[in-house]
Amino acid sequence: HPLAGLALGAALFAIFVGGAQPFAVNLIPSPWDKFAHVAVFAGLGTLCGIAFGIRNASAVFLAAASSLCIGALDEWHQTMLPGRNAGWDDFFADAVGVLIAAFLVRRLRAILRKQSTGL
Repeated sequence: HPLAGLALGAALFAIFVGGAQPFAVNLIPSPWDKFAHVAVFAGLGTLCGIAFGIRNASAVFLAAASSLCIGALDEWHQTMLPGRNAGWDDFFADAVGVLIAAFLVRRLRAILRKQSTGL
């Protein structure tokens, strides 16, 4: 799924390069930033799932674990950026987004499996 891989690369660029820019400081005020974390990581996890292929439960787990690692790296990265703050609350919001993504990818996997068997 090359388009999902390309979109995933763009999302990572936005998170790590865009997030390091001065305009990213307090771009979304609290508590609304938590909704942004959930939405971004739900999208990121879904893209990971599609990019990695959703053939089996292991691929869904790999996509979720990878997305969660990206969230941890993003929080760690923010500790080195002026004006940015890392926090467990942000990481928790990332994890909620990853759980939503895992659910979406599992549903997508079930739909695709159903279509391929003609049921």
